[in-house]
Amino acid sequence: MSQPSATGHAPVNGLEMYWESYGTGDTPLVVVHGGFALISMEAELIGTLAARRQVVAVELQGHGHTRDVDRPFSYEAFGDDLAGLLEDLDLWPADLLGYSLGAGACLRAAIQHAGLVRRLAAVSFPFRRDGWFPEVRAAFDEMGGAGFATMKQSPLYAAWSEVAPDRDAFPTLMDKLGALQRQPYDWSEEIKGVTAQTLLAYADADSIPASHAAEFFALLGGGLRDAGLDGSDRPQARLAIIPDRTHYDIFQSGQLTAMLDDFFG
Repeated sequence: MSQPSATGHAPVNGLEMYWESYGTGDTPLVVVHGGFALISMEAELIGTLAARRQVVAVELQGHGHTRDVDRPFSYEAFGDDLAGLLEDLDLWPADLLGYSLGAGACLRAAIQHAGLVRRLAAVSFPFRRDGWFPEVRAAFDEMGGAGFATMKQSPLYAAWSEVAPDRDAFPTLMDKLGALQRQPYDWSEEIKGVTAQTLLAYADADSIPASHAAEFFALLGGGLRDAGLDGSDRPQARLAIIPDRTHYDIFQSGQLTAMLDDFFG
């Protein structure tokens, strides 16, 4: 990935939200990372997508360059933060692409600020908490700063500590992410009202069963009828199941990148 054409911190909701911009184009694409991740971990994907459009990659509260504030994590707040960034940088209407935690943030932005979002791609995220496999929810139940000694040895921590404004804040990040992932949620009724054209993407060995992906797709009007010989009854939403991938490597899939490049036009 080439160097960004611009970087900065957007003042939104008490945060100084870090962003980097790549490429040029009419409708900007905002890319949002997963839990514990950084913009730099999405370099290959961003580089490909930025060849045909402007890509603005961001780092959520407490992640990477974005300093944490005295506020618990919530998907609703993350959605408001993304909307604030779009307005501060005058990027709207924009396309949103989020993976895992970032997909939850993008979904909330599309729900709470529909007028700011044109298209939405949500990768590897369920619309309700019990959409995660039981073993994943059990891991969420154990997530917290008490596991920092182990996490400190990981590549995730090494990358985070290189850029974080407060290198002592990682245990707090673990606590806040754990608390967020233990919160029950069910957005099924709100999902039905999403107006942005939406692509849902999952791995075939994801942390979320394919049955949940199909249920999510149905809430958006997909998979409910035959499209007809001429395809005129094709749903507005799209669903992709990426073969031979997991929750942890789907964002590095060339097949997914090609689908995203086509979807965002």
